[in-house]
Amino acid sequence: MTSSPLGLQFPQSLAVYDDYAAAQRTVDYLADQKFPVEQCMIVGTDLKRIERITGRLSTGRVAVGGIMSGLWIGLFIGLIFSIFTEEGVFSVIASTMVIGAGFGVIMALVGYAFTRGRRDFSSITQVVATRYEVLVEHKSAAQARELLAGLPGALPNPFTE
Repeated sequence: MTSSPLGLQFPQSLAVYDDYAAAQRTVDYLADQKFPVEQCMIVGTDLKRIERITGRLSTGRVAVGGIMSGLWIGLFIGLIFSIFTEEGVFSVIASTMVIGAGFGVIMALVGYAFTRGRRDFSSITQVVATRYEVLVEHKSAAQARELLAGLPGALPNPFTE
């Protein structure tokens, strides 16, 4: 038995693909053929970090972002406070939202000032794999290769044996 629920005892490479959908299609095909797919694993390799630039940052945009995030935090805290207070619910929520917006804008502008213009843009990042390898437990590798030969375009890795 393996020590990790994500590990196989003696995995062998069944096939390597350039996209996750092809690897998923292979495992799905094996499942349709009644293969014990709990003996399979899809491993993404050759990781790369992709950063998509979403816009230019300015003091105004940073301030608006800080206000908006502060408003949300203030709303959340206000809702919690309103459960435990006997004062007007609206006044409690409104006051915590105003205080949250104030703290949010201050924190955002201080953080932006510390960058000193080294990062004047906003972005989103994602880590993606460039290759996906289907691994299978060694005791079932031959059966998996035979079944996979029936899937058009599956292209099992010829160097796995």
